[in-house]
Amino acid sequence: MFPSPRTAALARLLASSLLAVVVTMVSPPPAARGAIADTWAWPVEPPWQIERGYLAPPTPYGIGHRGIDLAAPQATPVLAPASGTVLFAGTVVDRGVISIDHGNGVTSSYEPVAAAVVTGQRVQSGDVMGVVSGLHTWPSGACACVHMGTRVNGEYLSPLAFLSAIDRAVLLPWRD
Repeated sequence: MFPSPRTAALARLLASSLLAVVVTMVSPPPAARGAIADTWAWPVEPPWQIERGYLAPPTPYGIGHRGIDLAAPQATPVLAPASGTVLFAGTVVDRGVISIDHGNGVTSSYEPVAAAVVTGQRVQSGDVMGVVSGLHTWPSGACACVHMGTRVNGEYLSPLAFLSAIDRAVLLPWRD
C-alpha cells in the first residue's frame, strides 16, 4: 500500500526539516571552515568508539552534552587534532583540562587529561598533549574515556563536524 499524496508530502517536509536540523548541528559555520584544514585528526588512536555523543542543550545554559566521549583507558595519549596554541593546561575542580585555540574563534577542549603541554605552547596535529588521567564522570556513571568539546566563537558544536574519517550522511530524493 502506498501513502496518500498528502502523507507523502508531509513525510518529505518532515525529512527536509530534519535534514536542516542535522546539518546545522554538525556543519561548522563558514568562518570556522576557514580555520581548519578541512578535517582534524582524532585525539586518540583508532579504533574510535564514541561512548557518549554530542547533545545540544535546548538553551545556552540548559542541560546537554557539549562534546563527545571517546573510549580511552587511563594513560592513553591524547593528541592535538590540529595546530593551535594551548589556551589552558591545568586542573578544573578535580580533573585535568587542556584547551587549544585553533584560530578564527575555534577552540577545542579535552578532559580528564594529565597535561604534557603548557599554556602558550604551540602544538601541531598529532602532537601528544598529555594522557588520560582517570575516569570521565557522567550523572549516570563514569567511563574510561576522554571528553572532547569544540566551540566556535564561544558556541558549542559537535566535534564530529571537524573530525576526519566520518562519512557524511547523504539523503537521496524521495520517490513516490
